[in-house]
Amino acid sequence: MPAARVDDPLLRGLTDDLRYHEEHDWARIEGDQATFGITWYAQDSLGEVVFYDPPEVGTTIQKDSPYAEVESVKAVSDVIAPMSGEIVAVNDALADAPEQVNEDPYGGGWLVKVRLTAPEEAEALLGAEEYRKLLER
Repeated sequence: MPAARVDDPLLRGLTDDLRYHEEHDWARIEGDQATFGITWYAQDSLGEVVFYDPPEVGTTIQKDSPYAEVESVKAVSDVIAPMSGEIVAVNDALADAPEQVNEDPYGGGWLVKVRLTAPEEAEALLGAEEYRKLLER
């Protein structure tokens, strides 16, 4: 993927309350649970999202491994888990409105909620500034 400029809209939405995976996924950690999604940069690179294939509630996922698929007009892409845990909720609204991933990737376009099994994995994720520097390379 091409590098993003400091003033690039692809950096939109980066906040310090999220942790970022190098594969362009994010985690909003709240106690022993987290909400996962893909970054603005990822959704922009994918293009228009037309389908989301979520995992089943109860599925165990592992950090750095695929746990879902997002289909866009360009390709089908794996979504990589930023942390390990058990799926406790999926964003069922995306079945009828997958475009929410494009329109609001940090809000209504979230993908899953996870009960974390290794909360210490958050230490390996990037903060907003570190993720911004990754995109600028």
